[in-house]
Amino acid sequence: MNTNNVPILQKENIAKPIYSITPFTLLDYPHKSACILWFAGCNMRCLYCYNPEIVFGKGSISFEKTLEFLNSRKQLLDAVVFSGGECLLHKKSILFIEEVKKMGFLVKIDTNGSQPKILEELIKKELIDYVALDFKAMPDNFEKITQSNLFVPFEKSLHLLLESKLPFEVRTTVHSDLLKTEDIHRMMLFLEKAGYTGNYYIQHFVNGTTTIEKLGYSFKELEKENLSTEKIKVHFRG
Repeated sequence: MNTNNVPILQKENIAKPIYSITPFTLLDYPHKSACILWFAGCNMRCLYCYNPEIVFGKGSISFEKTLEFLNSRKQLLDAVVFSGGECLLHKKSILFIEEVKKMGFLVKIDTNGSQPKILEELIKKELIDYVALDFKAMPDNFEKITQSNLFVPFEKSLHLLLESKLPFEVRTTVHSDLLKTEDIHRMMLFLEKAGYTGNYYIQHFVNGTTTIEKLGYSFKELEKENLSTEKIKVHFRG
């Protein structure tokens, strides 16, 4: 492991940014074995979020300890997934990702798109290999669903990814009380106008989980619809 930057990381980790680590997954990076780093904290408060303990909680694992864990997984894992919460909120995320890349891992970022400046730097430095971008809603529903006014930064992140040619996917979590078929149609039209083609993943809300806002039962109504277009292929998850 390159330790040149570890002292800097140590100094910055009086506060521990990582809530927990999933040591192995075959589901979160397409066709690769990976681990997931769950970063504490988020700048959105999505009503359907079922990670409130991560969003409102504090981290328990330092960058230093995480690098030690990853060093033990060399040759065993292909990739590291940065998730949360919002993993790009942390000041030393770029420095940390640089260390992870030096260890030979592929890097995937799960992001709400609220940090386009950080994303742009990661793209320019070629530090990420795949991105999952969460598309929460169109502007008229965005603030209600996310309890934030961060649609414009999301839009900037989308255009950065389109211009970069970096492999990425767009995904939307759907609770039937919050997003209807016509909302998804509008979101797909927005993506098409922006120039996005490829896979669009609809993640059904998981009923029976603890969420930030108490919500009713969510029905999988969208699966009855033929949502795919010539340019965008819809896939359902969950």
